[in-house]
Amino acid sequence: MLQPLRLALVLALTLASGAAAQAQPAMGARVERQRSVTITSTPAEPLPVIHVAAGAPTLLLFSAPIQRKTLTFDESRIRVLDAGERSVIVQPVVDLREGERQEMGVFFADGRAPARAAFVLVTVPAEVDSRIDVRRSEPPSPACPSTAQTLTPRPEDFVLLGFVKEAGVTTSIRKDMGDSAQGLELQPTVSFRGAGWILADVKFMNSPDHPAWTPQEATFAGRLGAPRRARFIMEKQGPILPGERGRVLAVMEIPETETDLVFTLEVRGDGGRRLTIQDVRFPKLASEDAR
Repeated sequence: MLQPLRLALVLALTLASGAAAQAQPAMGARVERQRSVTITSTPAEPLPVIHVAAGAPTLLLFSAPIQRKTLTFDESRIRVLDAGERSVIVQPVVDLREGERQEMGVFFADGRAPARAAFVLVTVPAEVDSRIDVRRSEPPSPACPSTAQTLTPRPEDFVLLGFVKEAGVTTSIRKDMGDSAQGLELQPTVSFRGAGWILADVKFMNSPDHPAWTPQEATFAGRLGAPRRARFIMEKQGPILPGERGRVLAVMEIPETETDLVFTLEVRGDGGRRLTIQDVRFPKLASEDAR
């Protein structure tokens, strides 16, 4: 006959082992998990996959109110146990077959993009989603526009900004052969003059027997006063290779006058090479009398 102390110890060990056995998941049972998903913002992105099982309801919690009447799903395969302002509880009628994918979707009430939340429901042996927090992808901040969103200037912008007024724009063409010693063959230079600005459009070719050349700055020099540095724009960034054509624009703001302007334009680059264009003429704008 067992002593009372030994009997109590045996009973305690038996109960403890039984409780531990109950705490362990049964062999082959699915693990329940809670997680978040972000719904897709473009049709090209794959839909979030939700793991469902016939024996375990899955709660979907949305970050914004939904239109319950817009729920779409296959009623022969999926049951919606409850649908609220921000939640849906779903459960398959039976476990979905291996490889079976059921789509379910619902529209948000506010209409903001992405307007619809859609999911793919599947059944897997290892786990089931007990709760899914549904998030929407945020649109890019309007305070930080990307360079791809930069607006292209339009003809009307020049008028609205005051660069072109009722006198219009005058032009002049300067023909020159360039400087053979510098290895830069100049094409006809077109000069433009508008309301408070001048612009020289310079095209040239780097001689095949000279090294690559990178223009770096431009200056306008008048008959009086020191040369003034121009705003400098290259059509193509980087060096102009031997035998390659290049194009630069030199722009400068000037006071509005009623006389012709004549400048010497100099474009300087690496290696000490420079392109000098003399007598670049900017005719005065048309007067009221001429119109």
